[in-house]
Amino acid sequence: MAKRNQTIILEFLLLGLPIQPEHQNLFYALFLAMYVTTVLGNLLIMFLIRLDPHLHTPMYLFLSNLSFSDLCFSSVTMPKLLQNMKSHALSIPYAGCLAQMYFYLFFGVLESFLLVAICFPLHYAAIMSPRLCLALLALSWVLTTAHATLHTLLMARLSFCADNVIPHFFCDTSTLLKLSCSDTRVNGLVILFMGGLILVIPFLLIIMSYARIVSSILKVPSARGIRKAFSTCGSHLSMVPLFYGTIIGLYLCPSANNSTVKETVMAMMYTVVTSMLNPFIYSLRNRDMKGALRRVFWKKKISFSLKW
Repeated sequence: MAKRNQTIILEFLLLGLPIQPEHQNLFYALFLAMYVTTVLGNLLIMFLIRLDPHLHTPMYLFLSNLSFSDLCFSSVTMPKLLQNMKSHALSIPYAGCLAQMYFYLFFGVLESFLLVAICFPLHYAAIMSPRLCLALLALSWVLTTAHATLHTLLMARLSFCADNVIPHFFCDTSTLLKLSCSDTRVNGLVILFMGGLILVIPFLLIIMSYARIVSSILKVPSARGIRKAFSTCGSHLSMVPLFYGTIIGLYLCPSANNSTVKETVMAMMYTVVTSMLNPFIYSLRNRDMKGALRRVFWKKKISFSLKW
């Protein structure tokens, strides 16, 4: 292996998205609108679940945590991307890069665990108690903390030499490994092993859960009920491959033919698009959530009218 310059890297340069200069303003407006939609949609979900007593159930506790996770997951990468597009200040400190990687891993894995919990509605009435719900949430947070800490510590032990240019819009784990001039085999093995545990197994559990739901739907005598149930399940299932499929394809089954542009677009799918769509897919199309929206804002309207 050819020797590299052993200069210590103090900062990285995030190249961002491969967008032509004449299209920068258009894409900046698009990504800003997507981020604002993500923030407002997820804040609305947390607001409604907090204020409406009818939603103080295990399912909606998981949904409020999912909204918080989506909000933070998108906020780990989008503000820096928008700043880079506007100011062209591409640098990020070494410590800041590791911190971004840590929180990106933390909220990404937390979302995976929460999706599994949300996608098991058939078992809620039988086994889910408030104590069990809180225990599962605490376990999810502990496991995600351990996972993110492990990968961050393994990354911190690596050396980075002359090349500090990251062809991505955030400090992605696999991209950083390509830049390192140290032996990264341990990191790669941990990614494969942990990825199987926290991505493949939850993905299979969700598919099995929806298979049981579809089986139950087919037993419903009403054709209208079947169409409505399939409409809901279809929208839910469309998000599963969008989130899990892109992550598994990038980190567990990477293709040698993957270009930087393709990898960046796939990363945008699971970091930005899913966080924006989850509130609409899992919550705002829900009948209980629509009822909560009417109750909360009707109550606020009455209170405002009485004050005047």
